[in-house]
Amino acid sequence: MANLRIANRYAEALLTAAEELHIVKKVSDDLTGIQRIIKESHDFQRFLKSPVIKKDKKQEVFKATFGPSVQPLTLQFLSLLVEKEREDALPDVIESFFRLQDELLGIVHVSIKSAAELSQQQTMELIQRFEAYSKKKVQIDLSLDKQLIGGFIARIGDTVFDGSVKQQLELLRKRFAEELVV
Repeated sequence: MANLRIANRYAEALLTAAEELHIVKKVSDDLTGIQRIIKESHDFQRFLKSPVIKKDKKQEVFKATFGPSVQPLTLQFLSLLVEKEREDALPDVIESFFRLQDELLGIVHVSIKSAAELSQQQTMELIQRFEAYSKKKVQIDLSLDKQLIGGFIARIGDTVFDGSVKQQLELLRKRFAEELVV
């Protein structure tokens, strides 16, 4: 929990600085590349978490690895994380940055699991409905769930919309059970 609070603070600071310099998109691209490297390299993950490696060595590695290809602000930010001994929070900071950026741009992510592949028309209809519901621009993440009999389950943040056949059958079963009791 404390690490998330720290990550949010650093992400807010980076986003604010990037906004002031009008380079939010460029910094976002930098962070996407850094995030990819973190996910793909277990050695880099261990490097970030290692308390044995000295600050100046970590800063040298950041400068050699990212210096020529990222914005100066991004490199300064990485250096600040090392200076404050928070480089282990970098993956969480990146996630927080993207979440804050989406909030700034009015974007909401919707995760949809469906029993079968959705057509383009069905996908567009779902996007329109969720945009009307959330009053924000929707980015959709589709996946197949073979355990669903039919229909779909959508998640926006903590809210779940269960339109699966299994859920509909369960509701029907409850309704019948209530009618039999009365």
